Amino acid sequence: MASDELKIERLGGIAGFGLPSSRLKSRGSCATATLTKADQDAVERLFAAKSKKKGPAFPDGFYYRITRATAKGHETVEVPEASVPAALVACVKDEIV
Repeated sequence: MASDELKIERLGGIAGFGLPSSRLKSRGSCATATLTKADQDAVERLFAAKSKKKGPAFPDGFYYRITRATAKGHETVEVPEASVPAALVACVKDEIV
C-alpha cells in the first residue's frame, strides 16, 4: 500500500459481511490526494478520535475498517458507517471470494 493510499473495508451487518467466514468481501482503496480537503480532514479526525475509543461496538450494523501507511507502520481505525466520508464509501466494491 502506498503511503498516500487508504485501504477501506466494509464489515459487519446482520449477515456478517467481510468477516472471516463470509464469502462476500466489500473492499477498495483510495488515494488520499484524490479526496477533497474536507474529506481529507474528515479522515484525519477519524484517526485522531481512534485513541479516545476502546474497540468497535457496532452490533448488527455496518462499520468500516480504514488503514493507512505511516512512518511508524500501518494504522487502522474502525468506525460506524455513518462516520465515513461518501468519497471513501464510493471506493468500496463487493466481490465474491
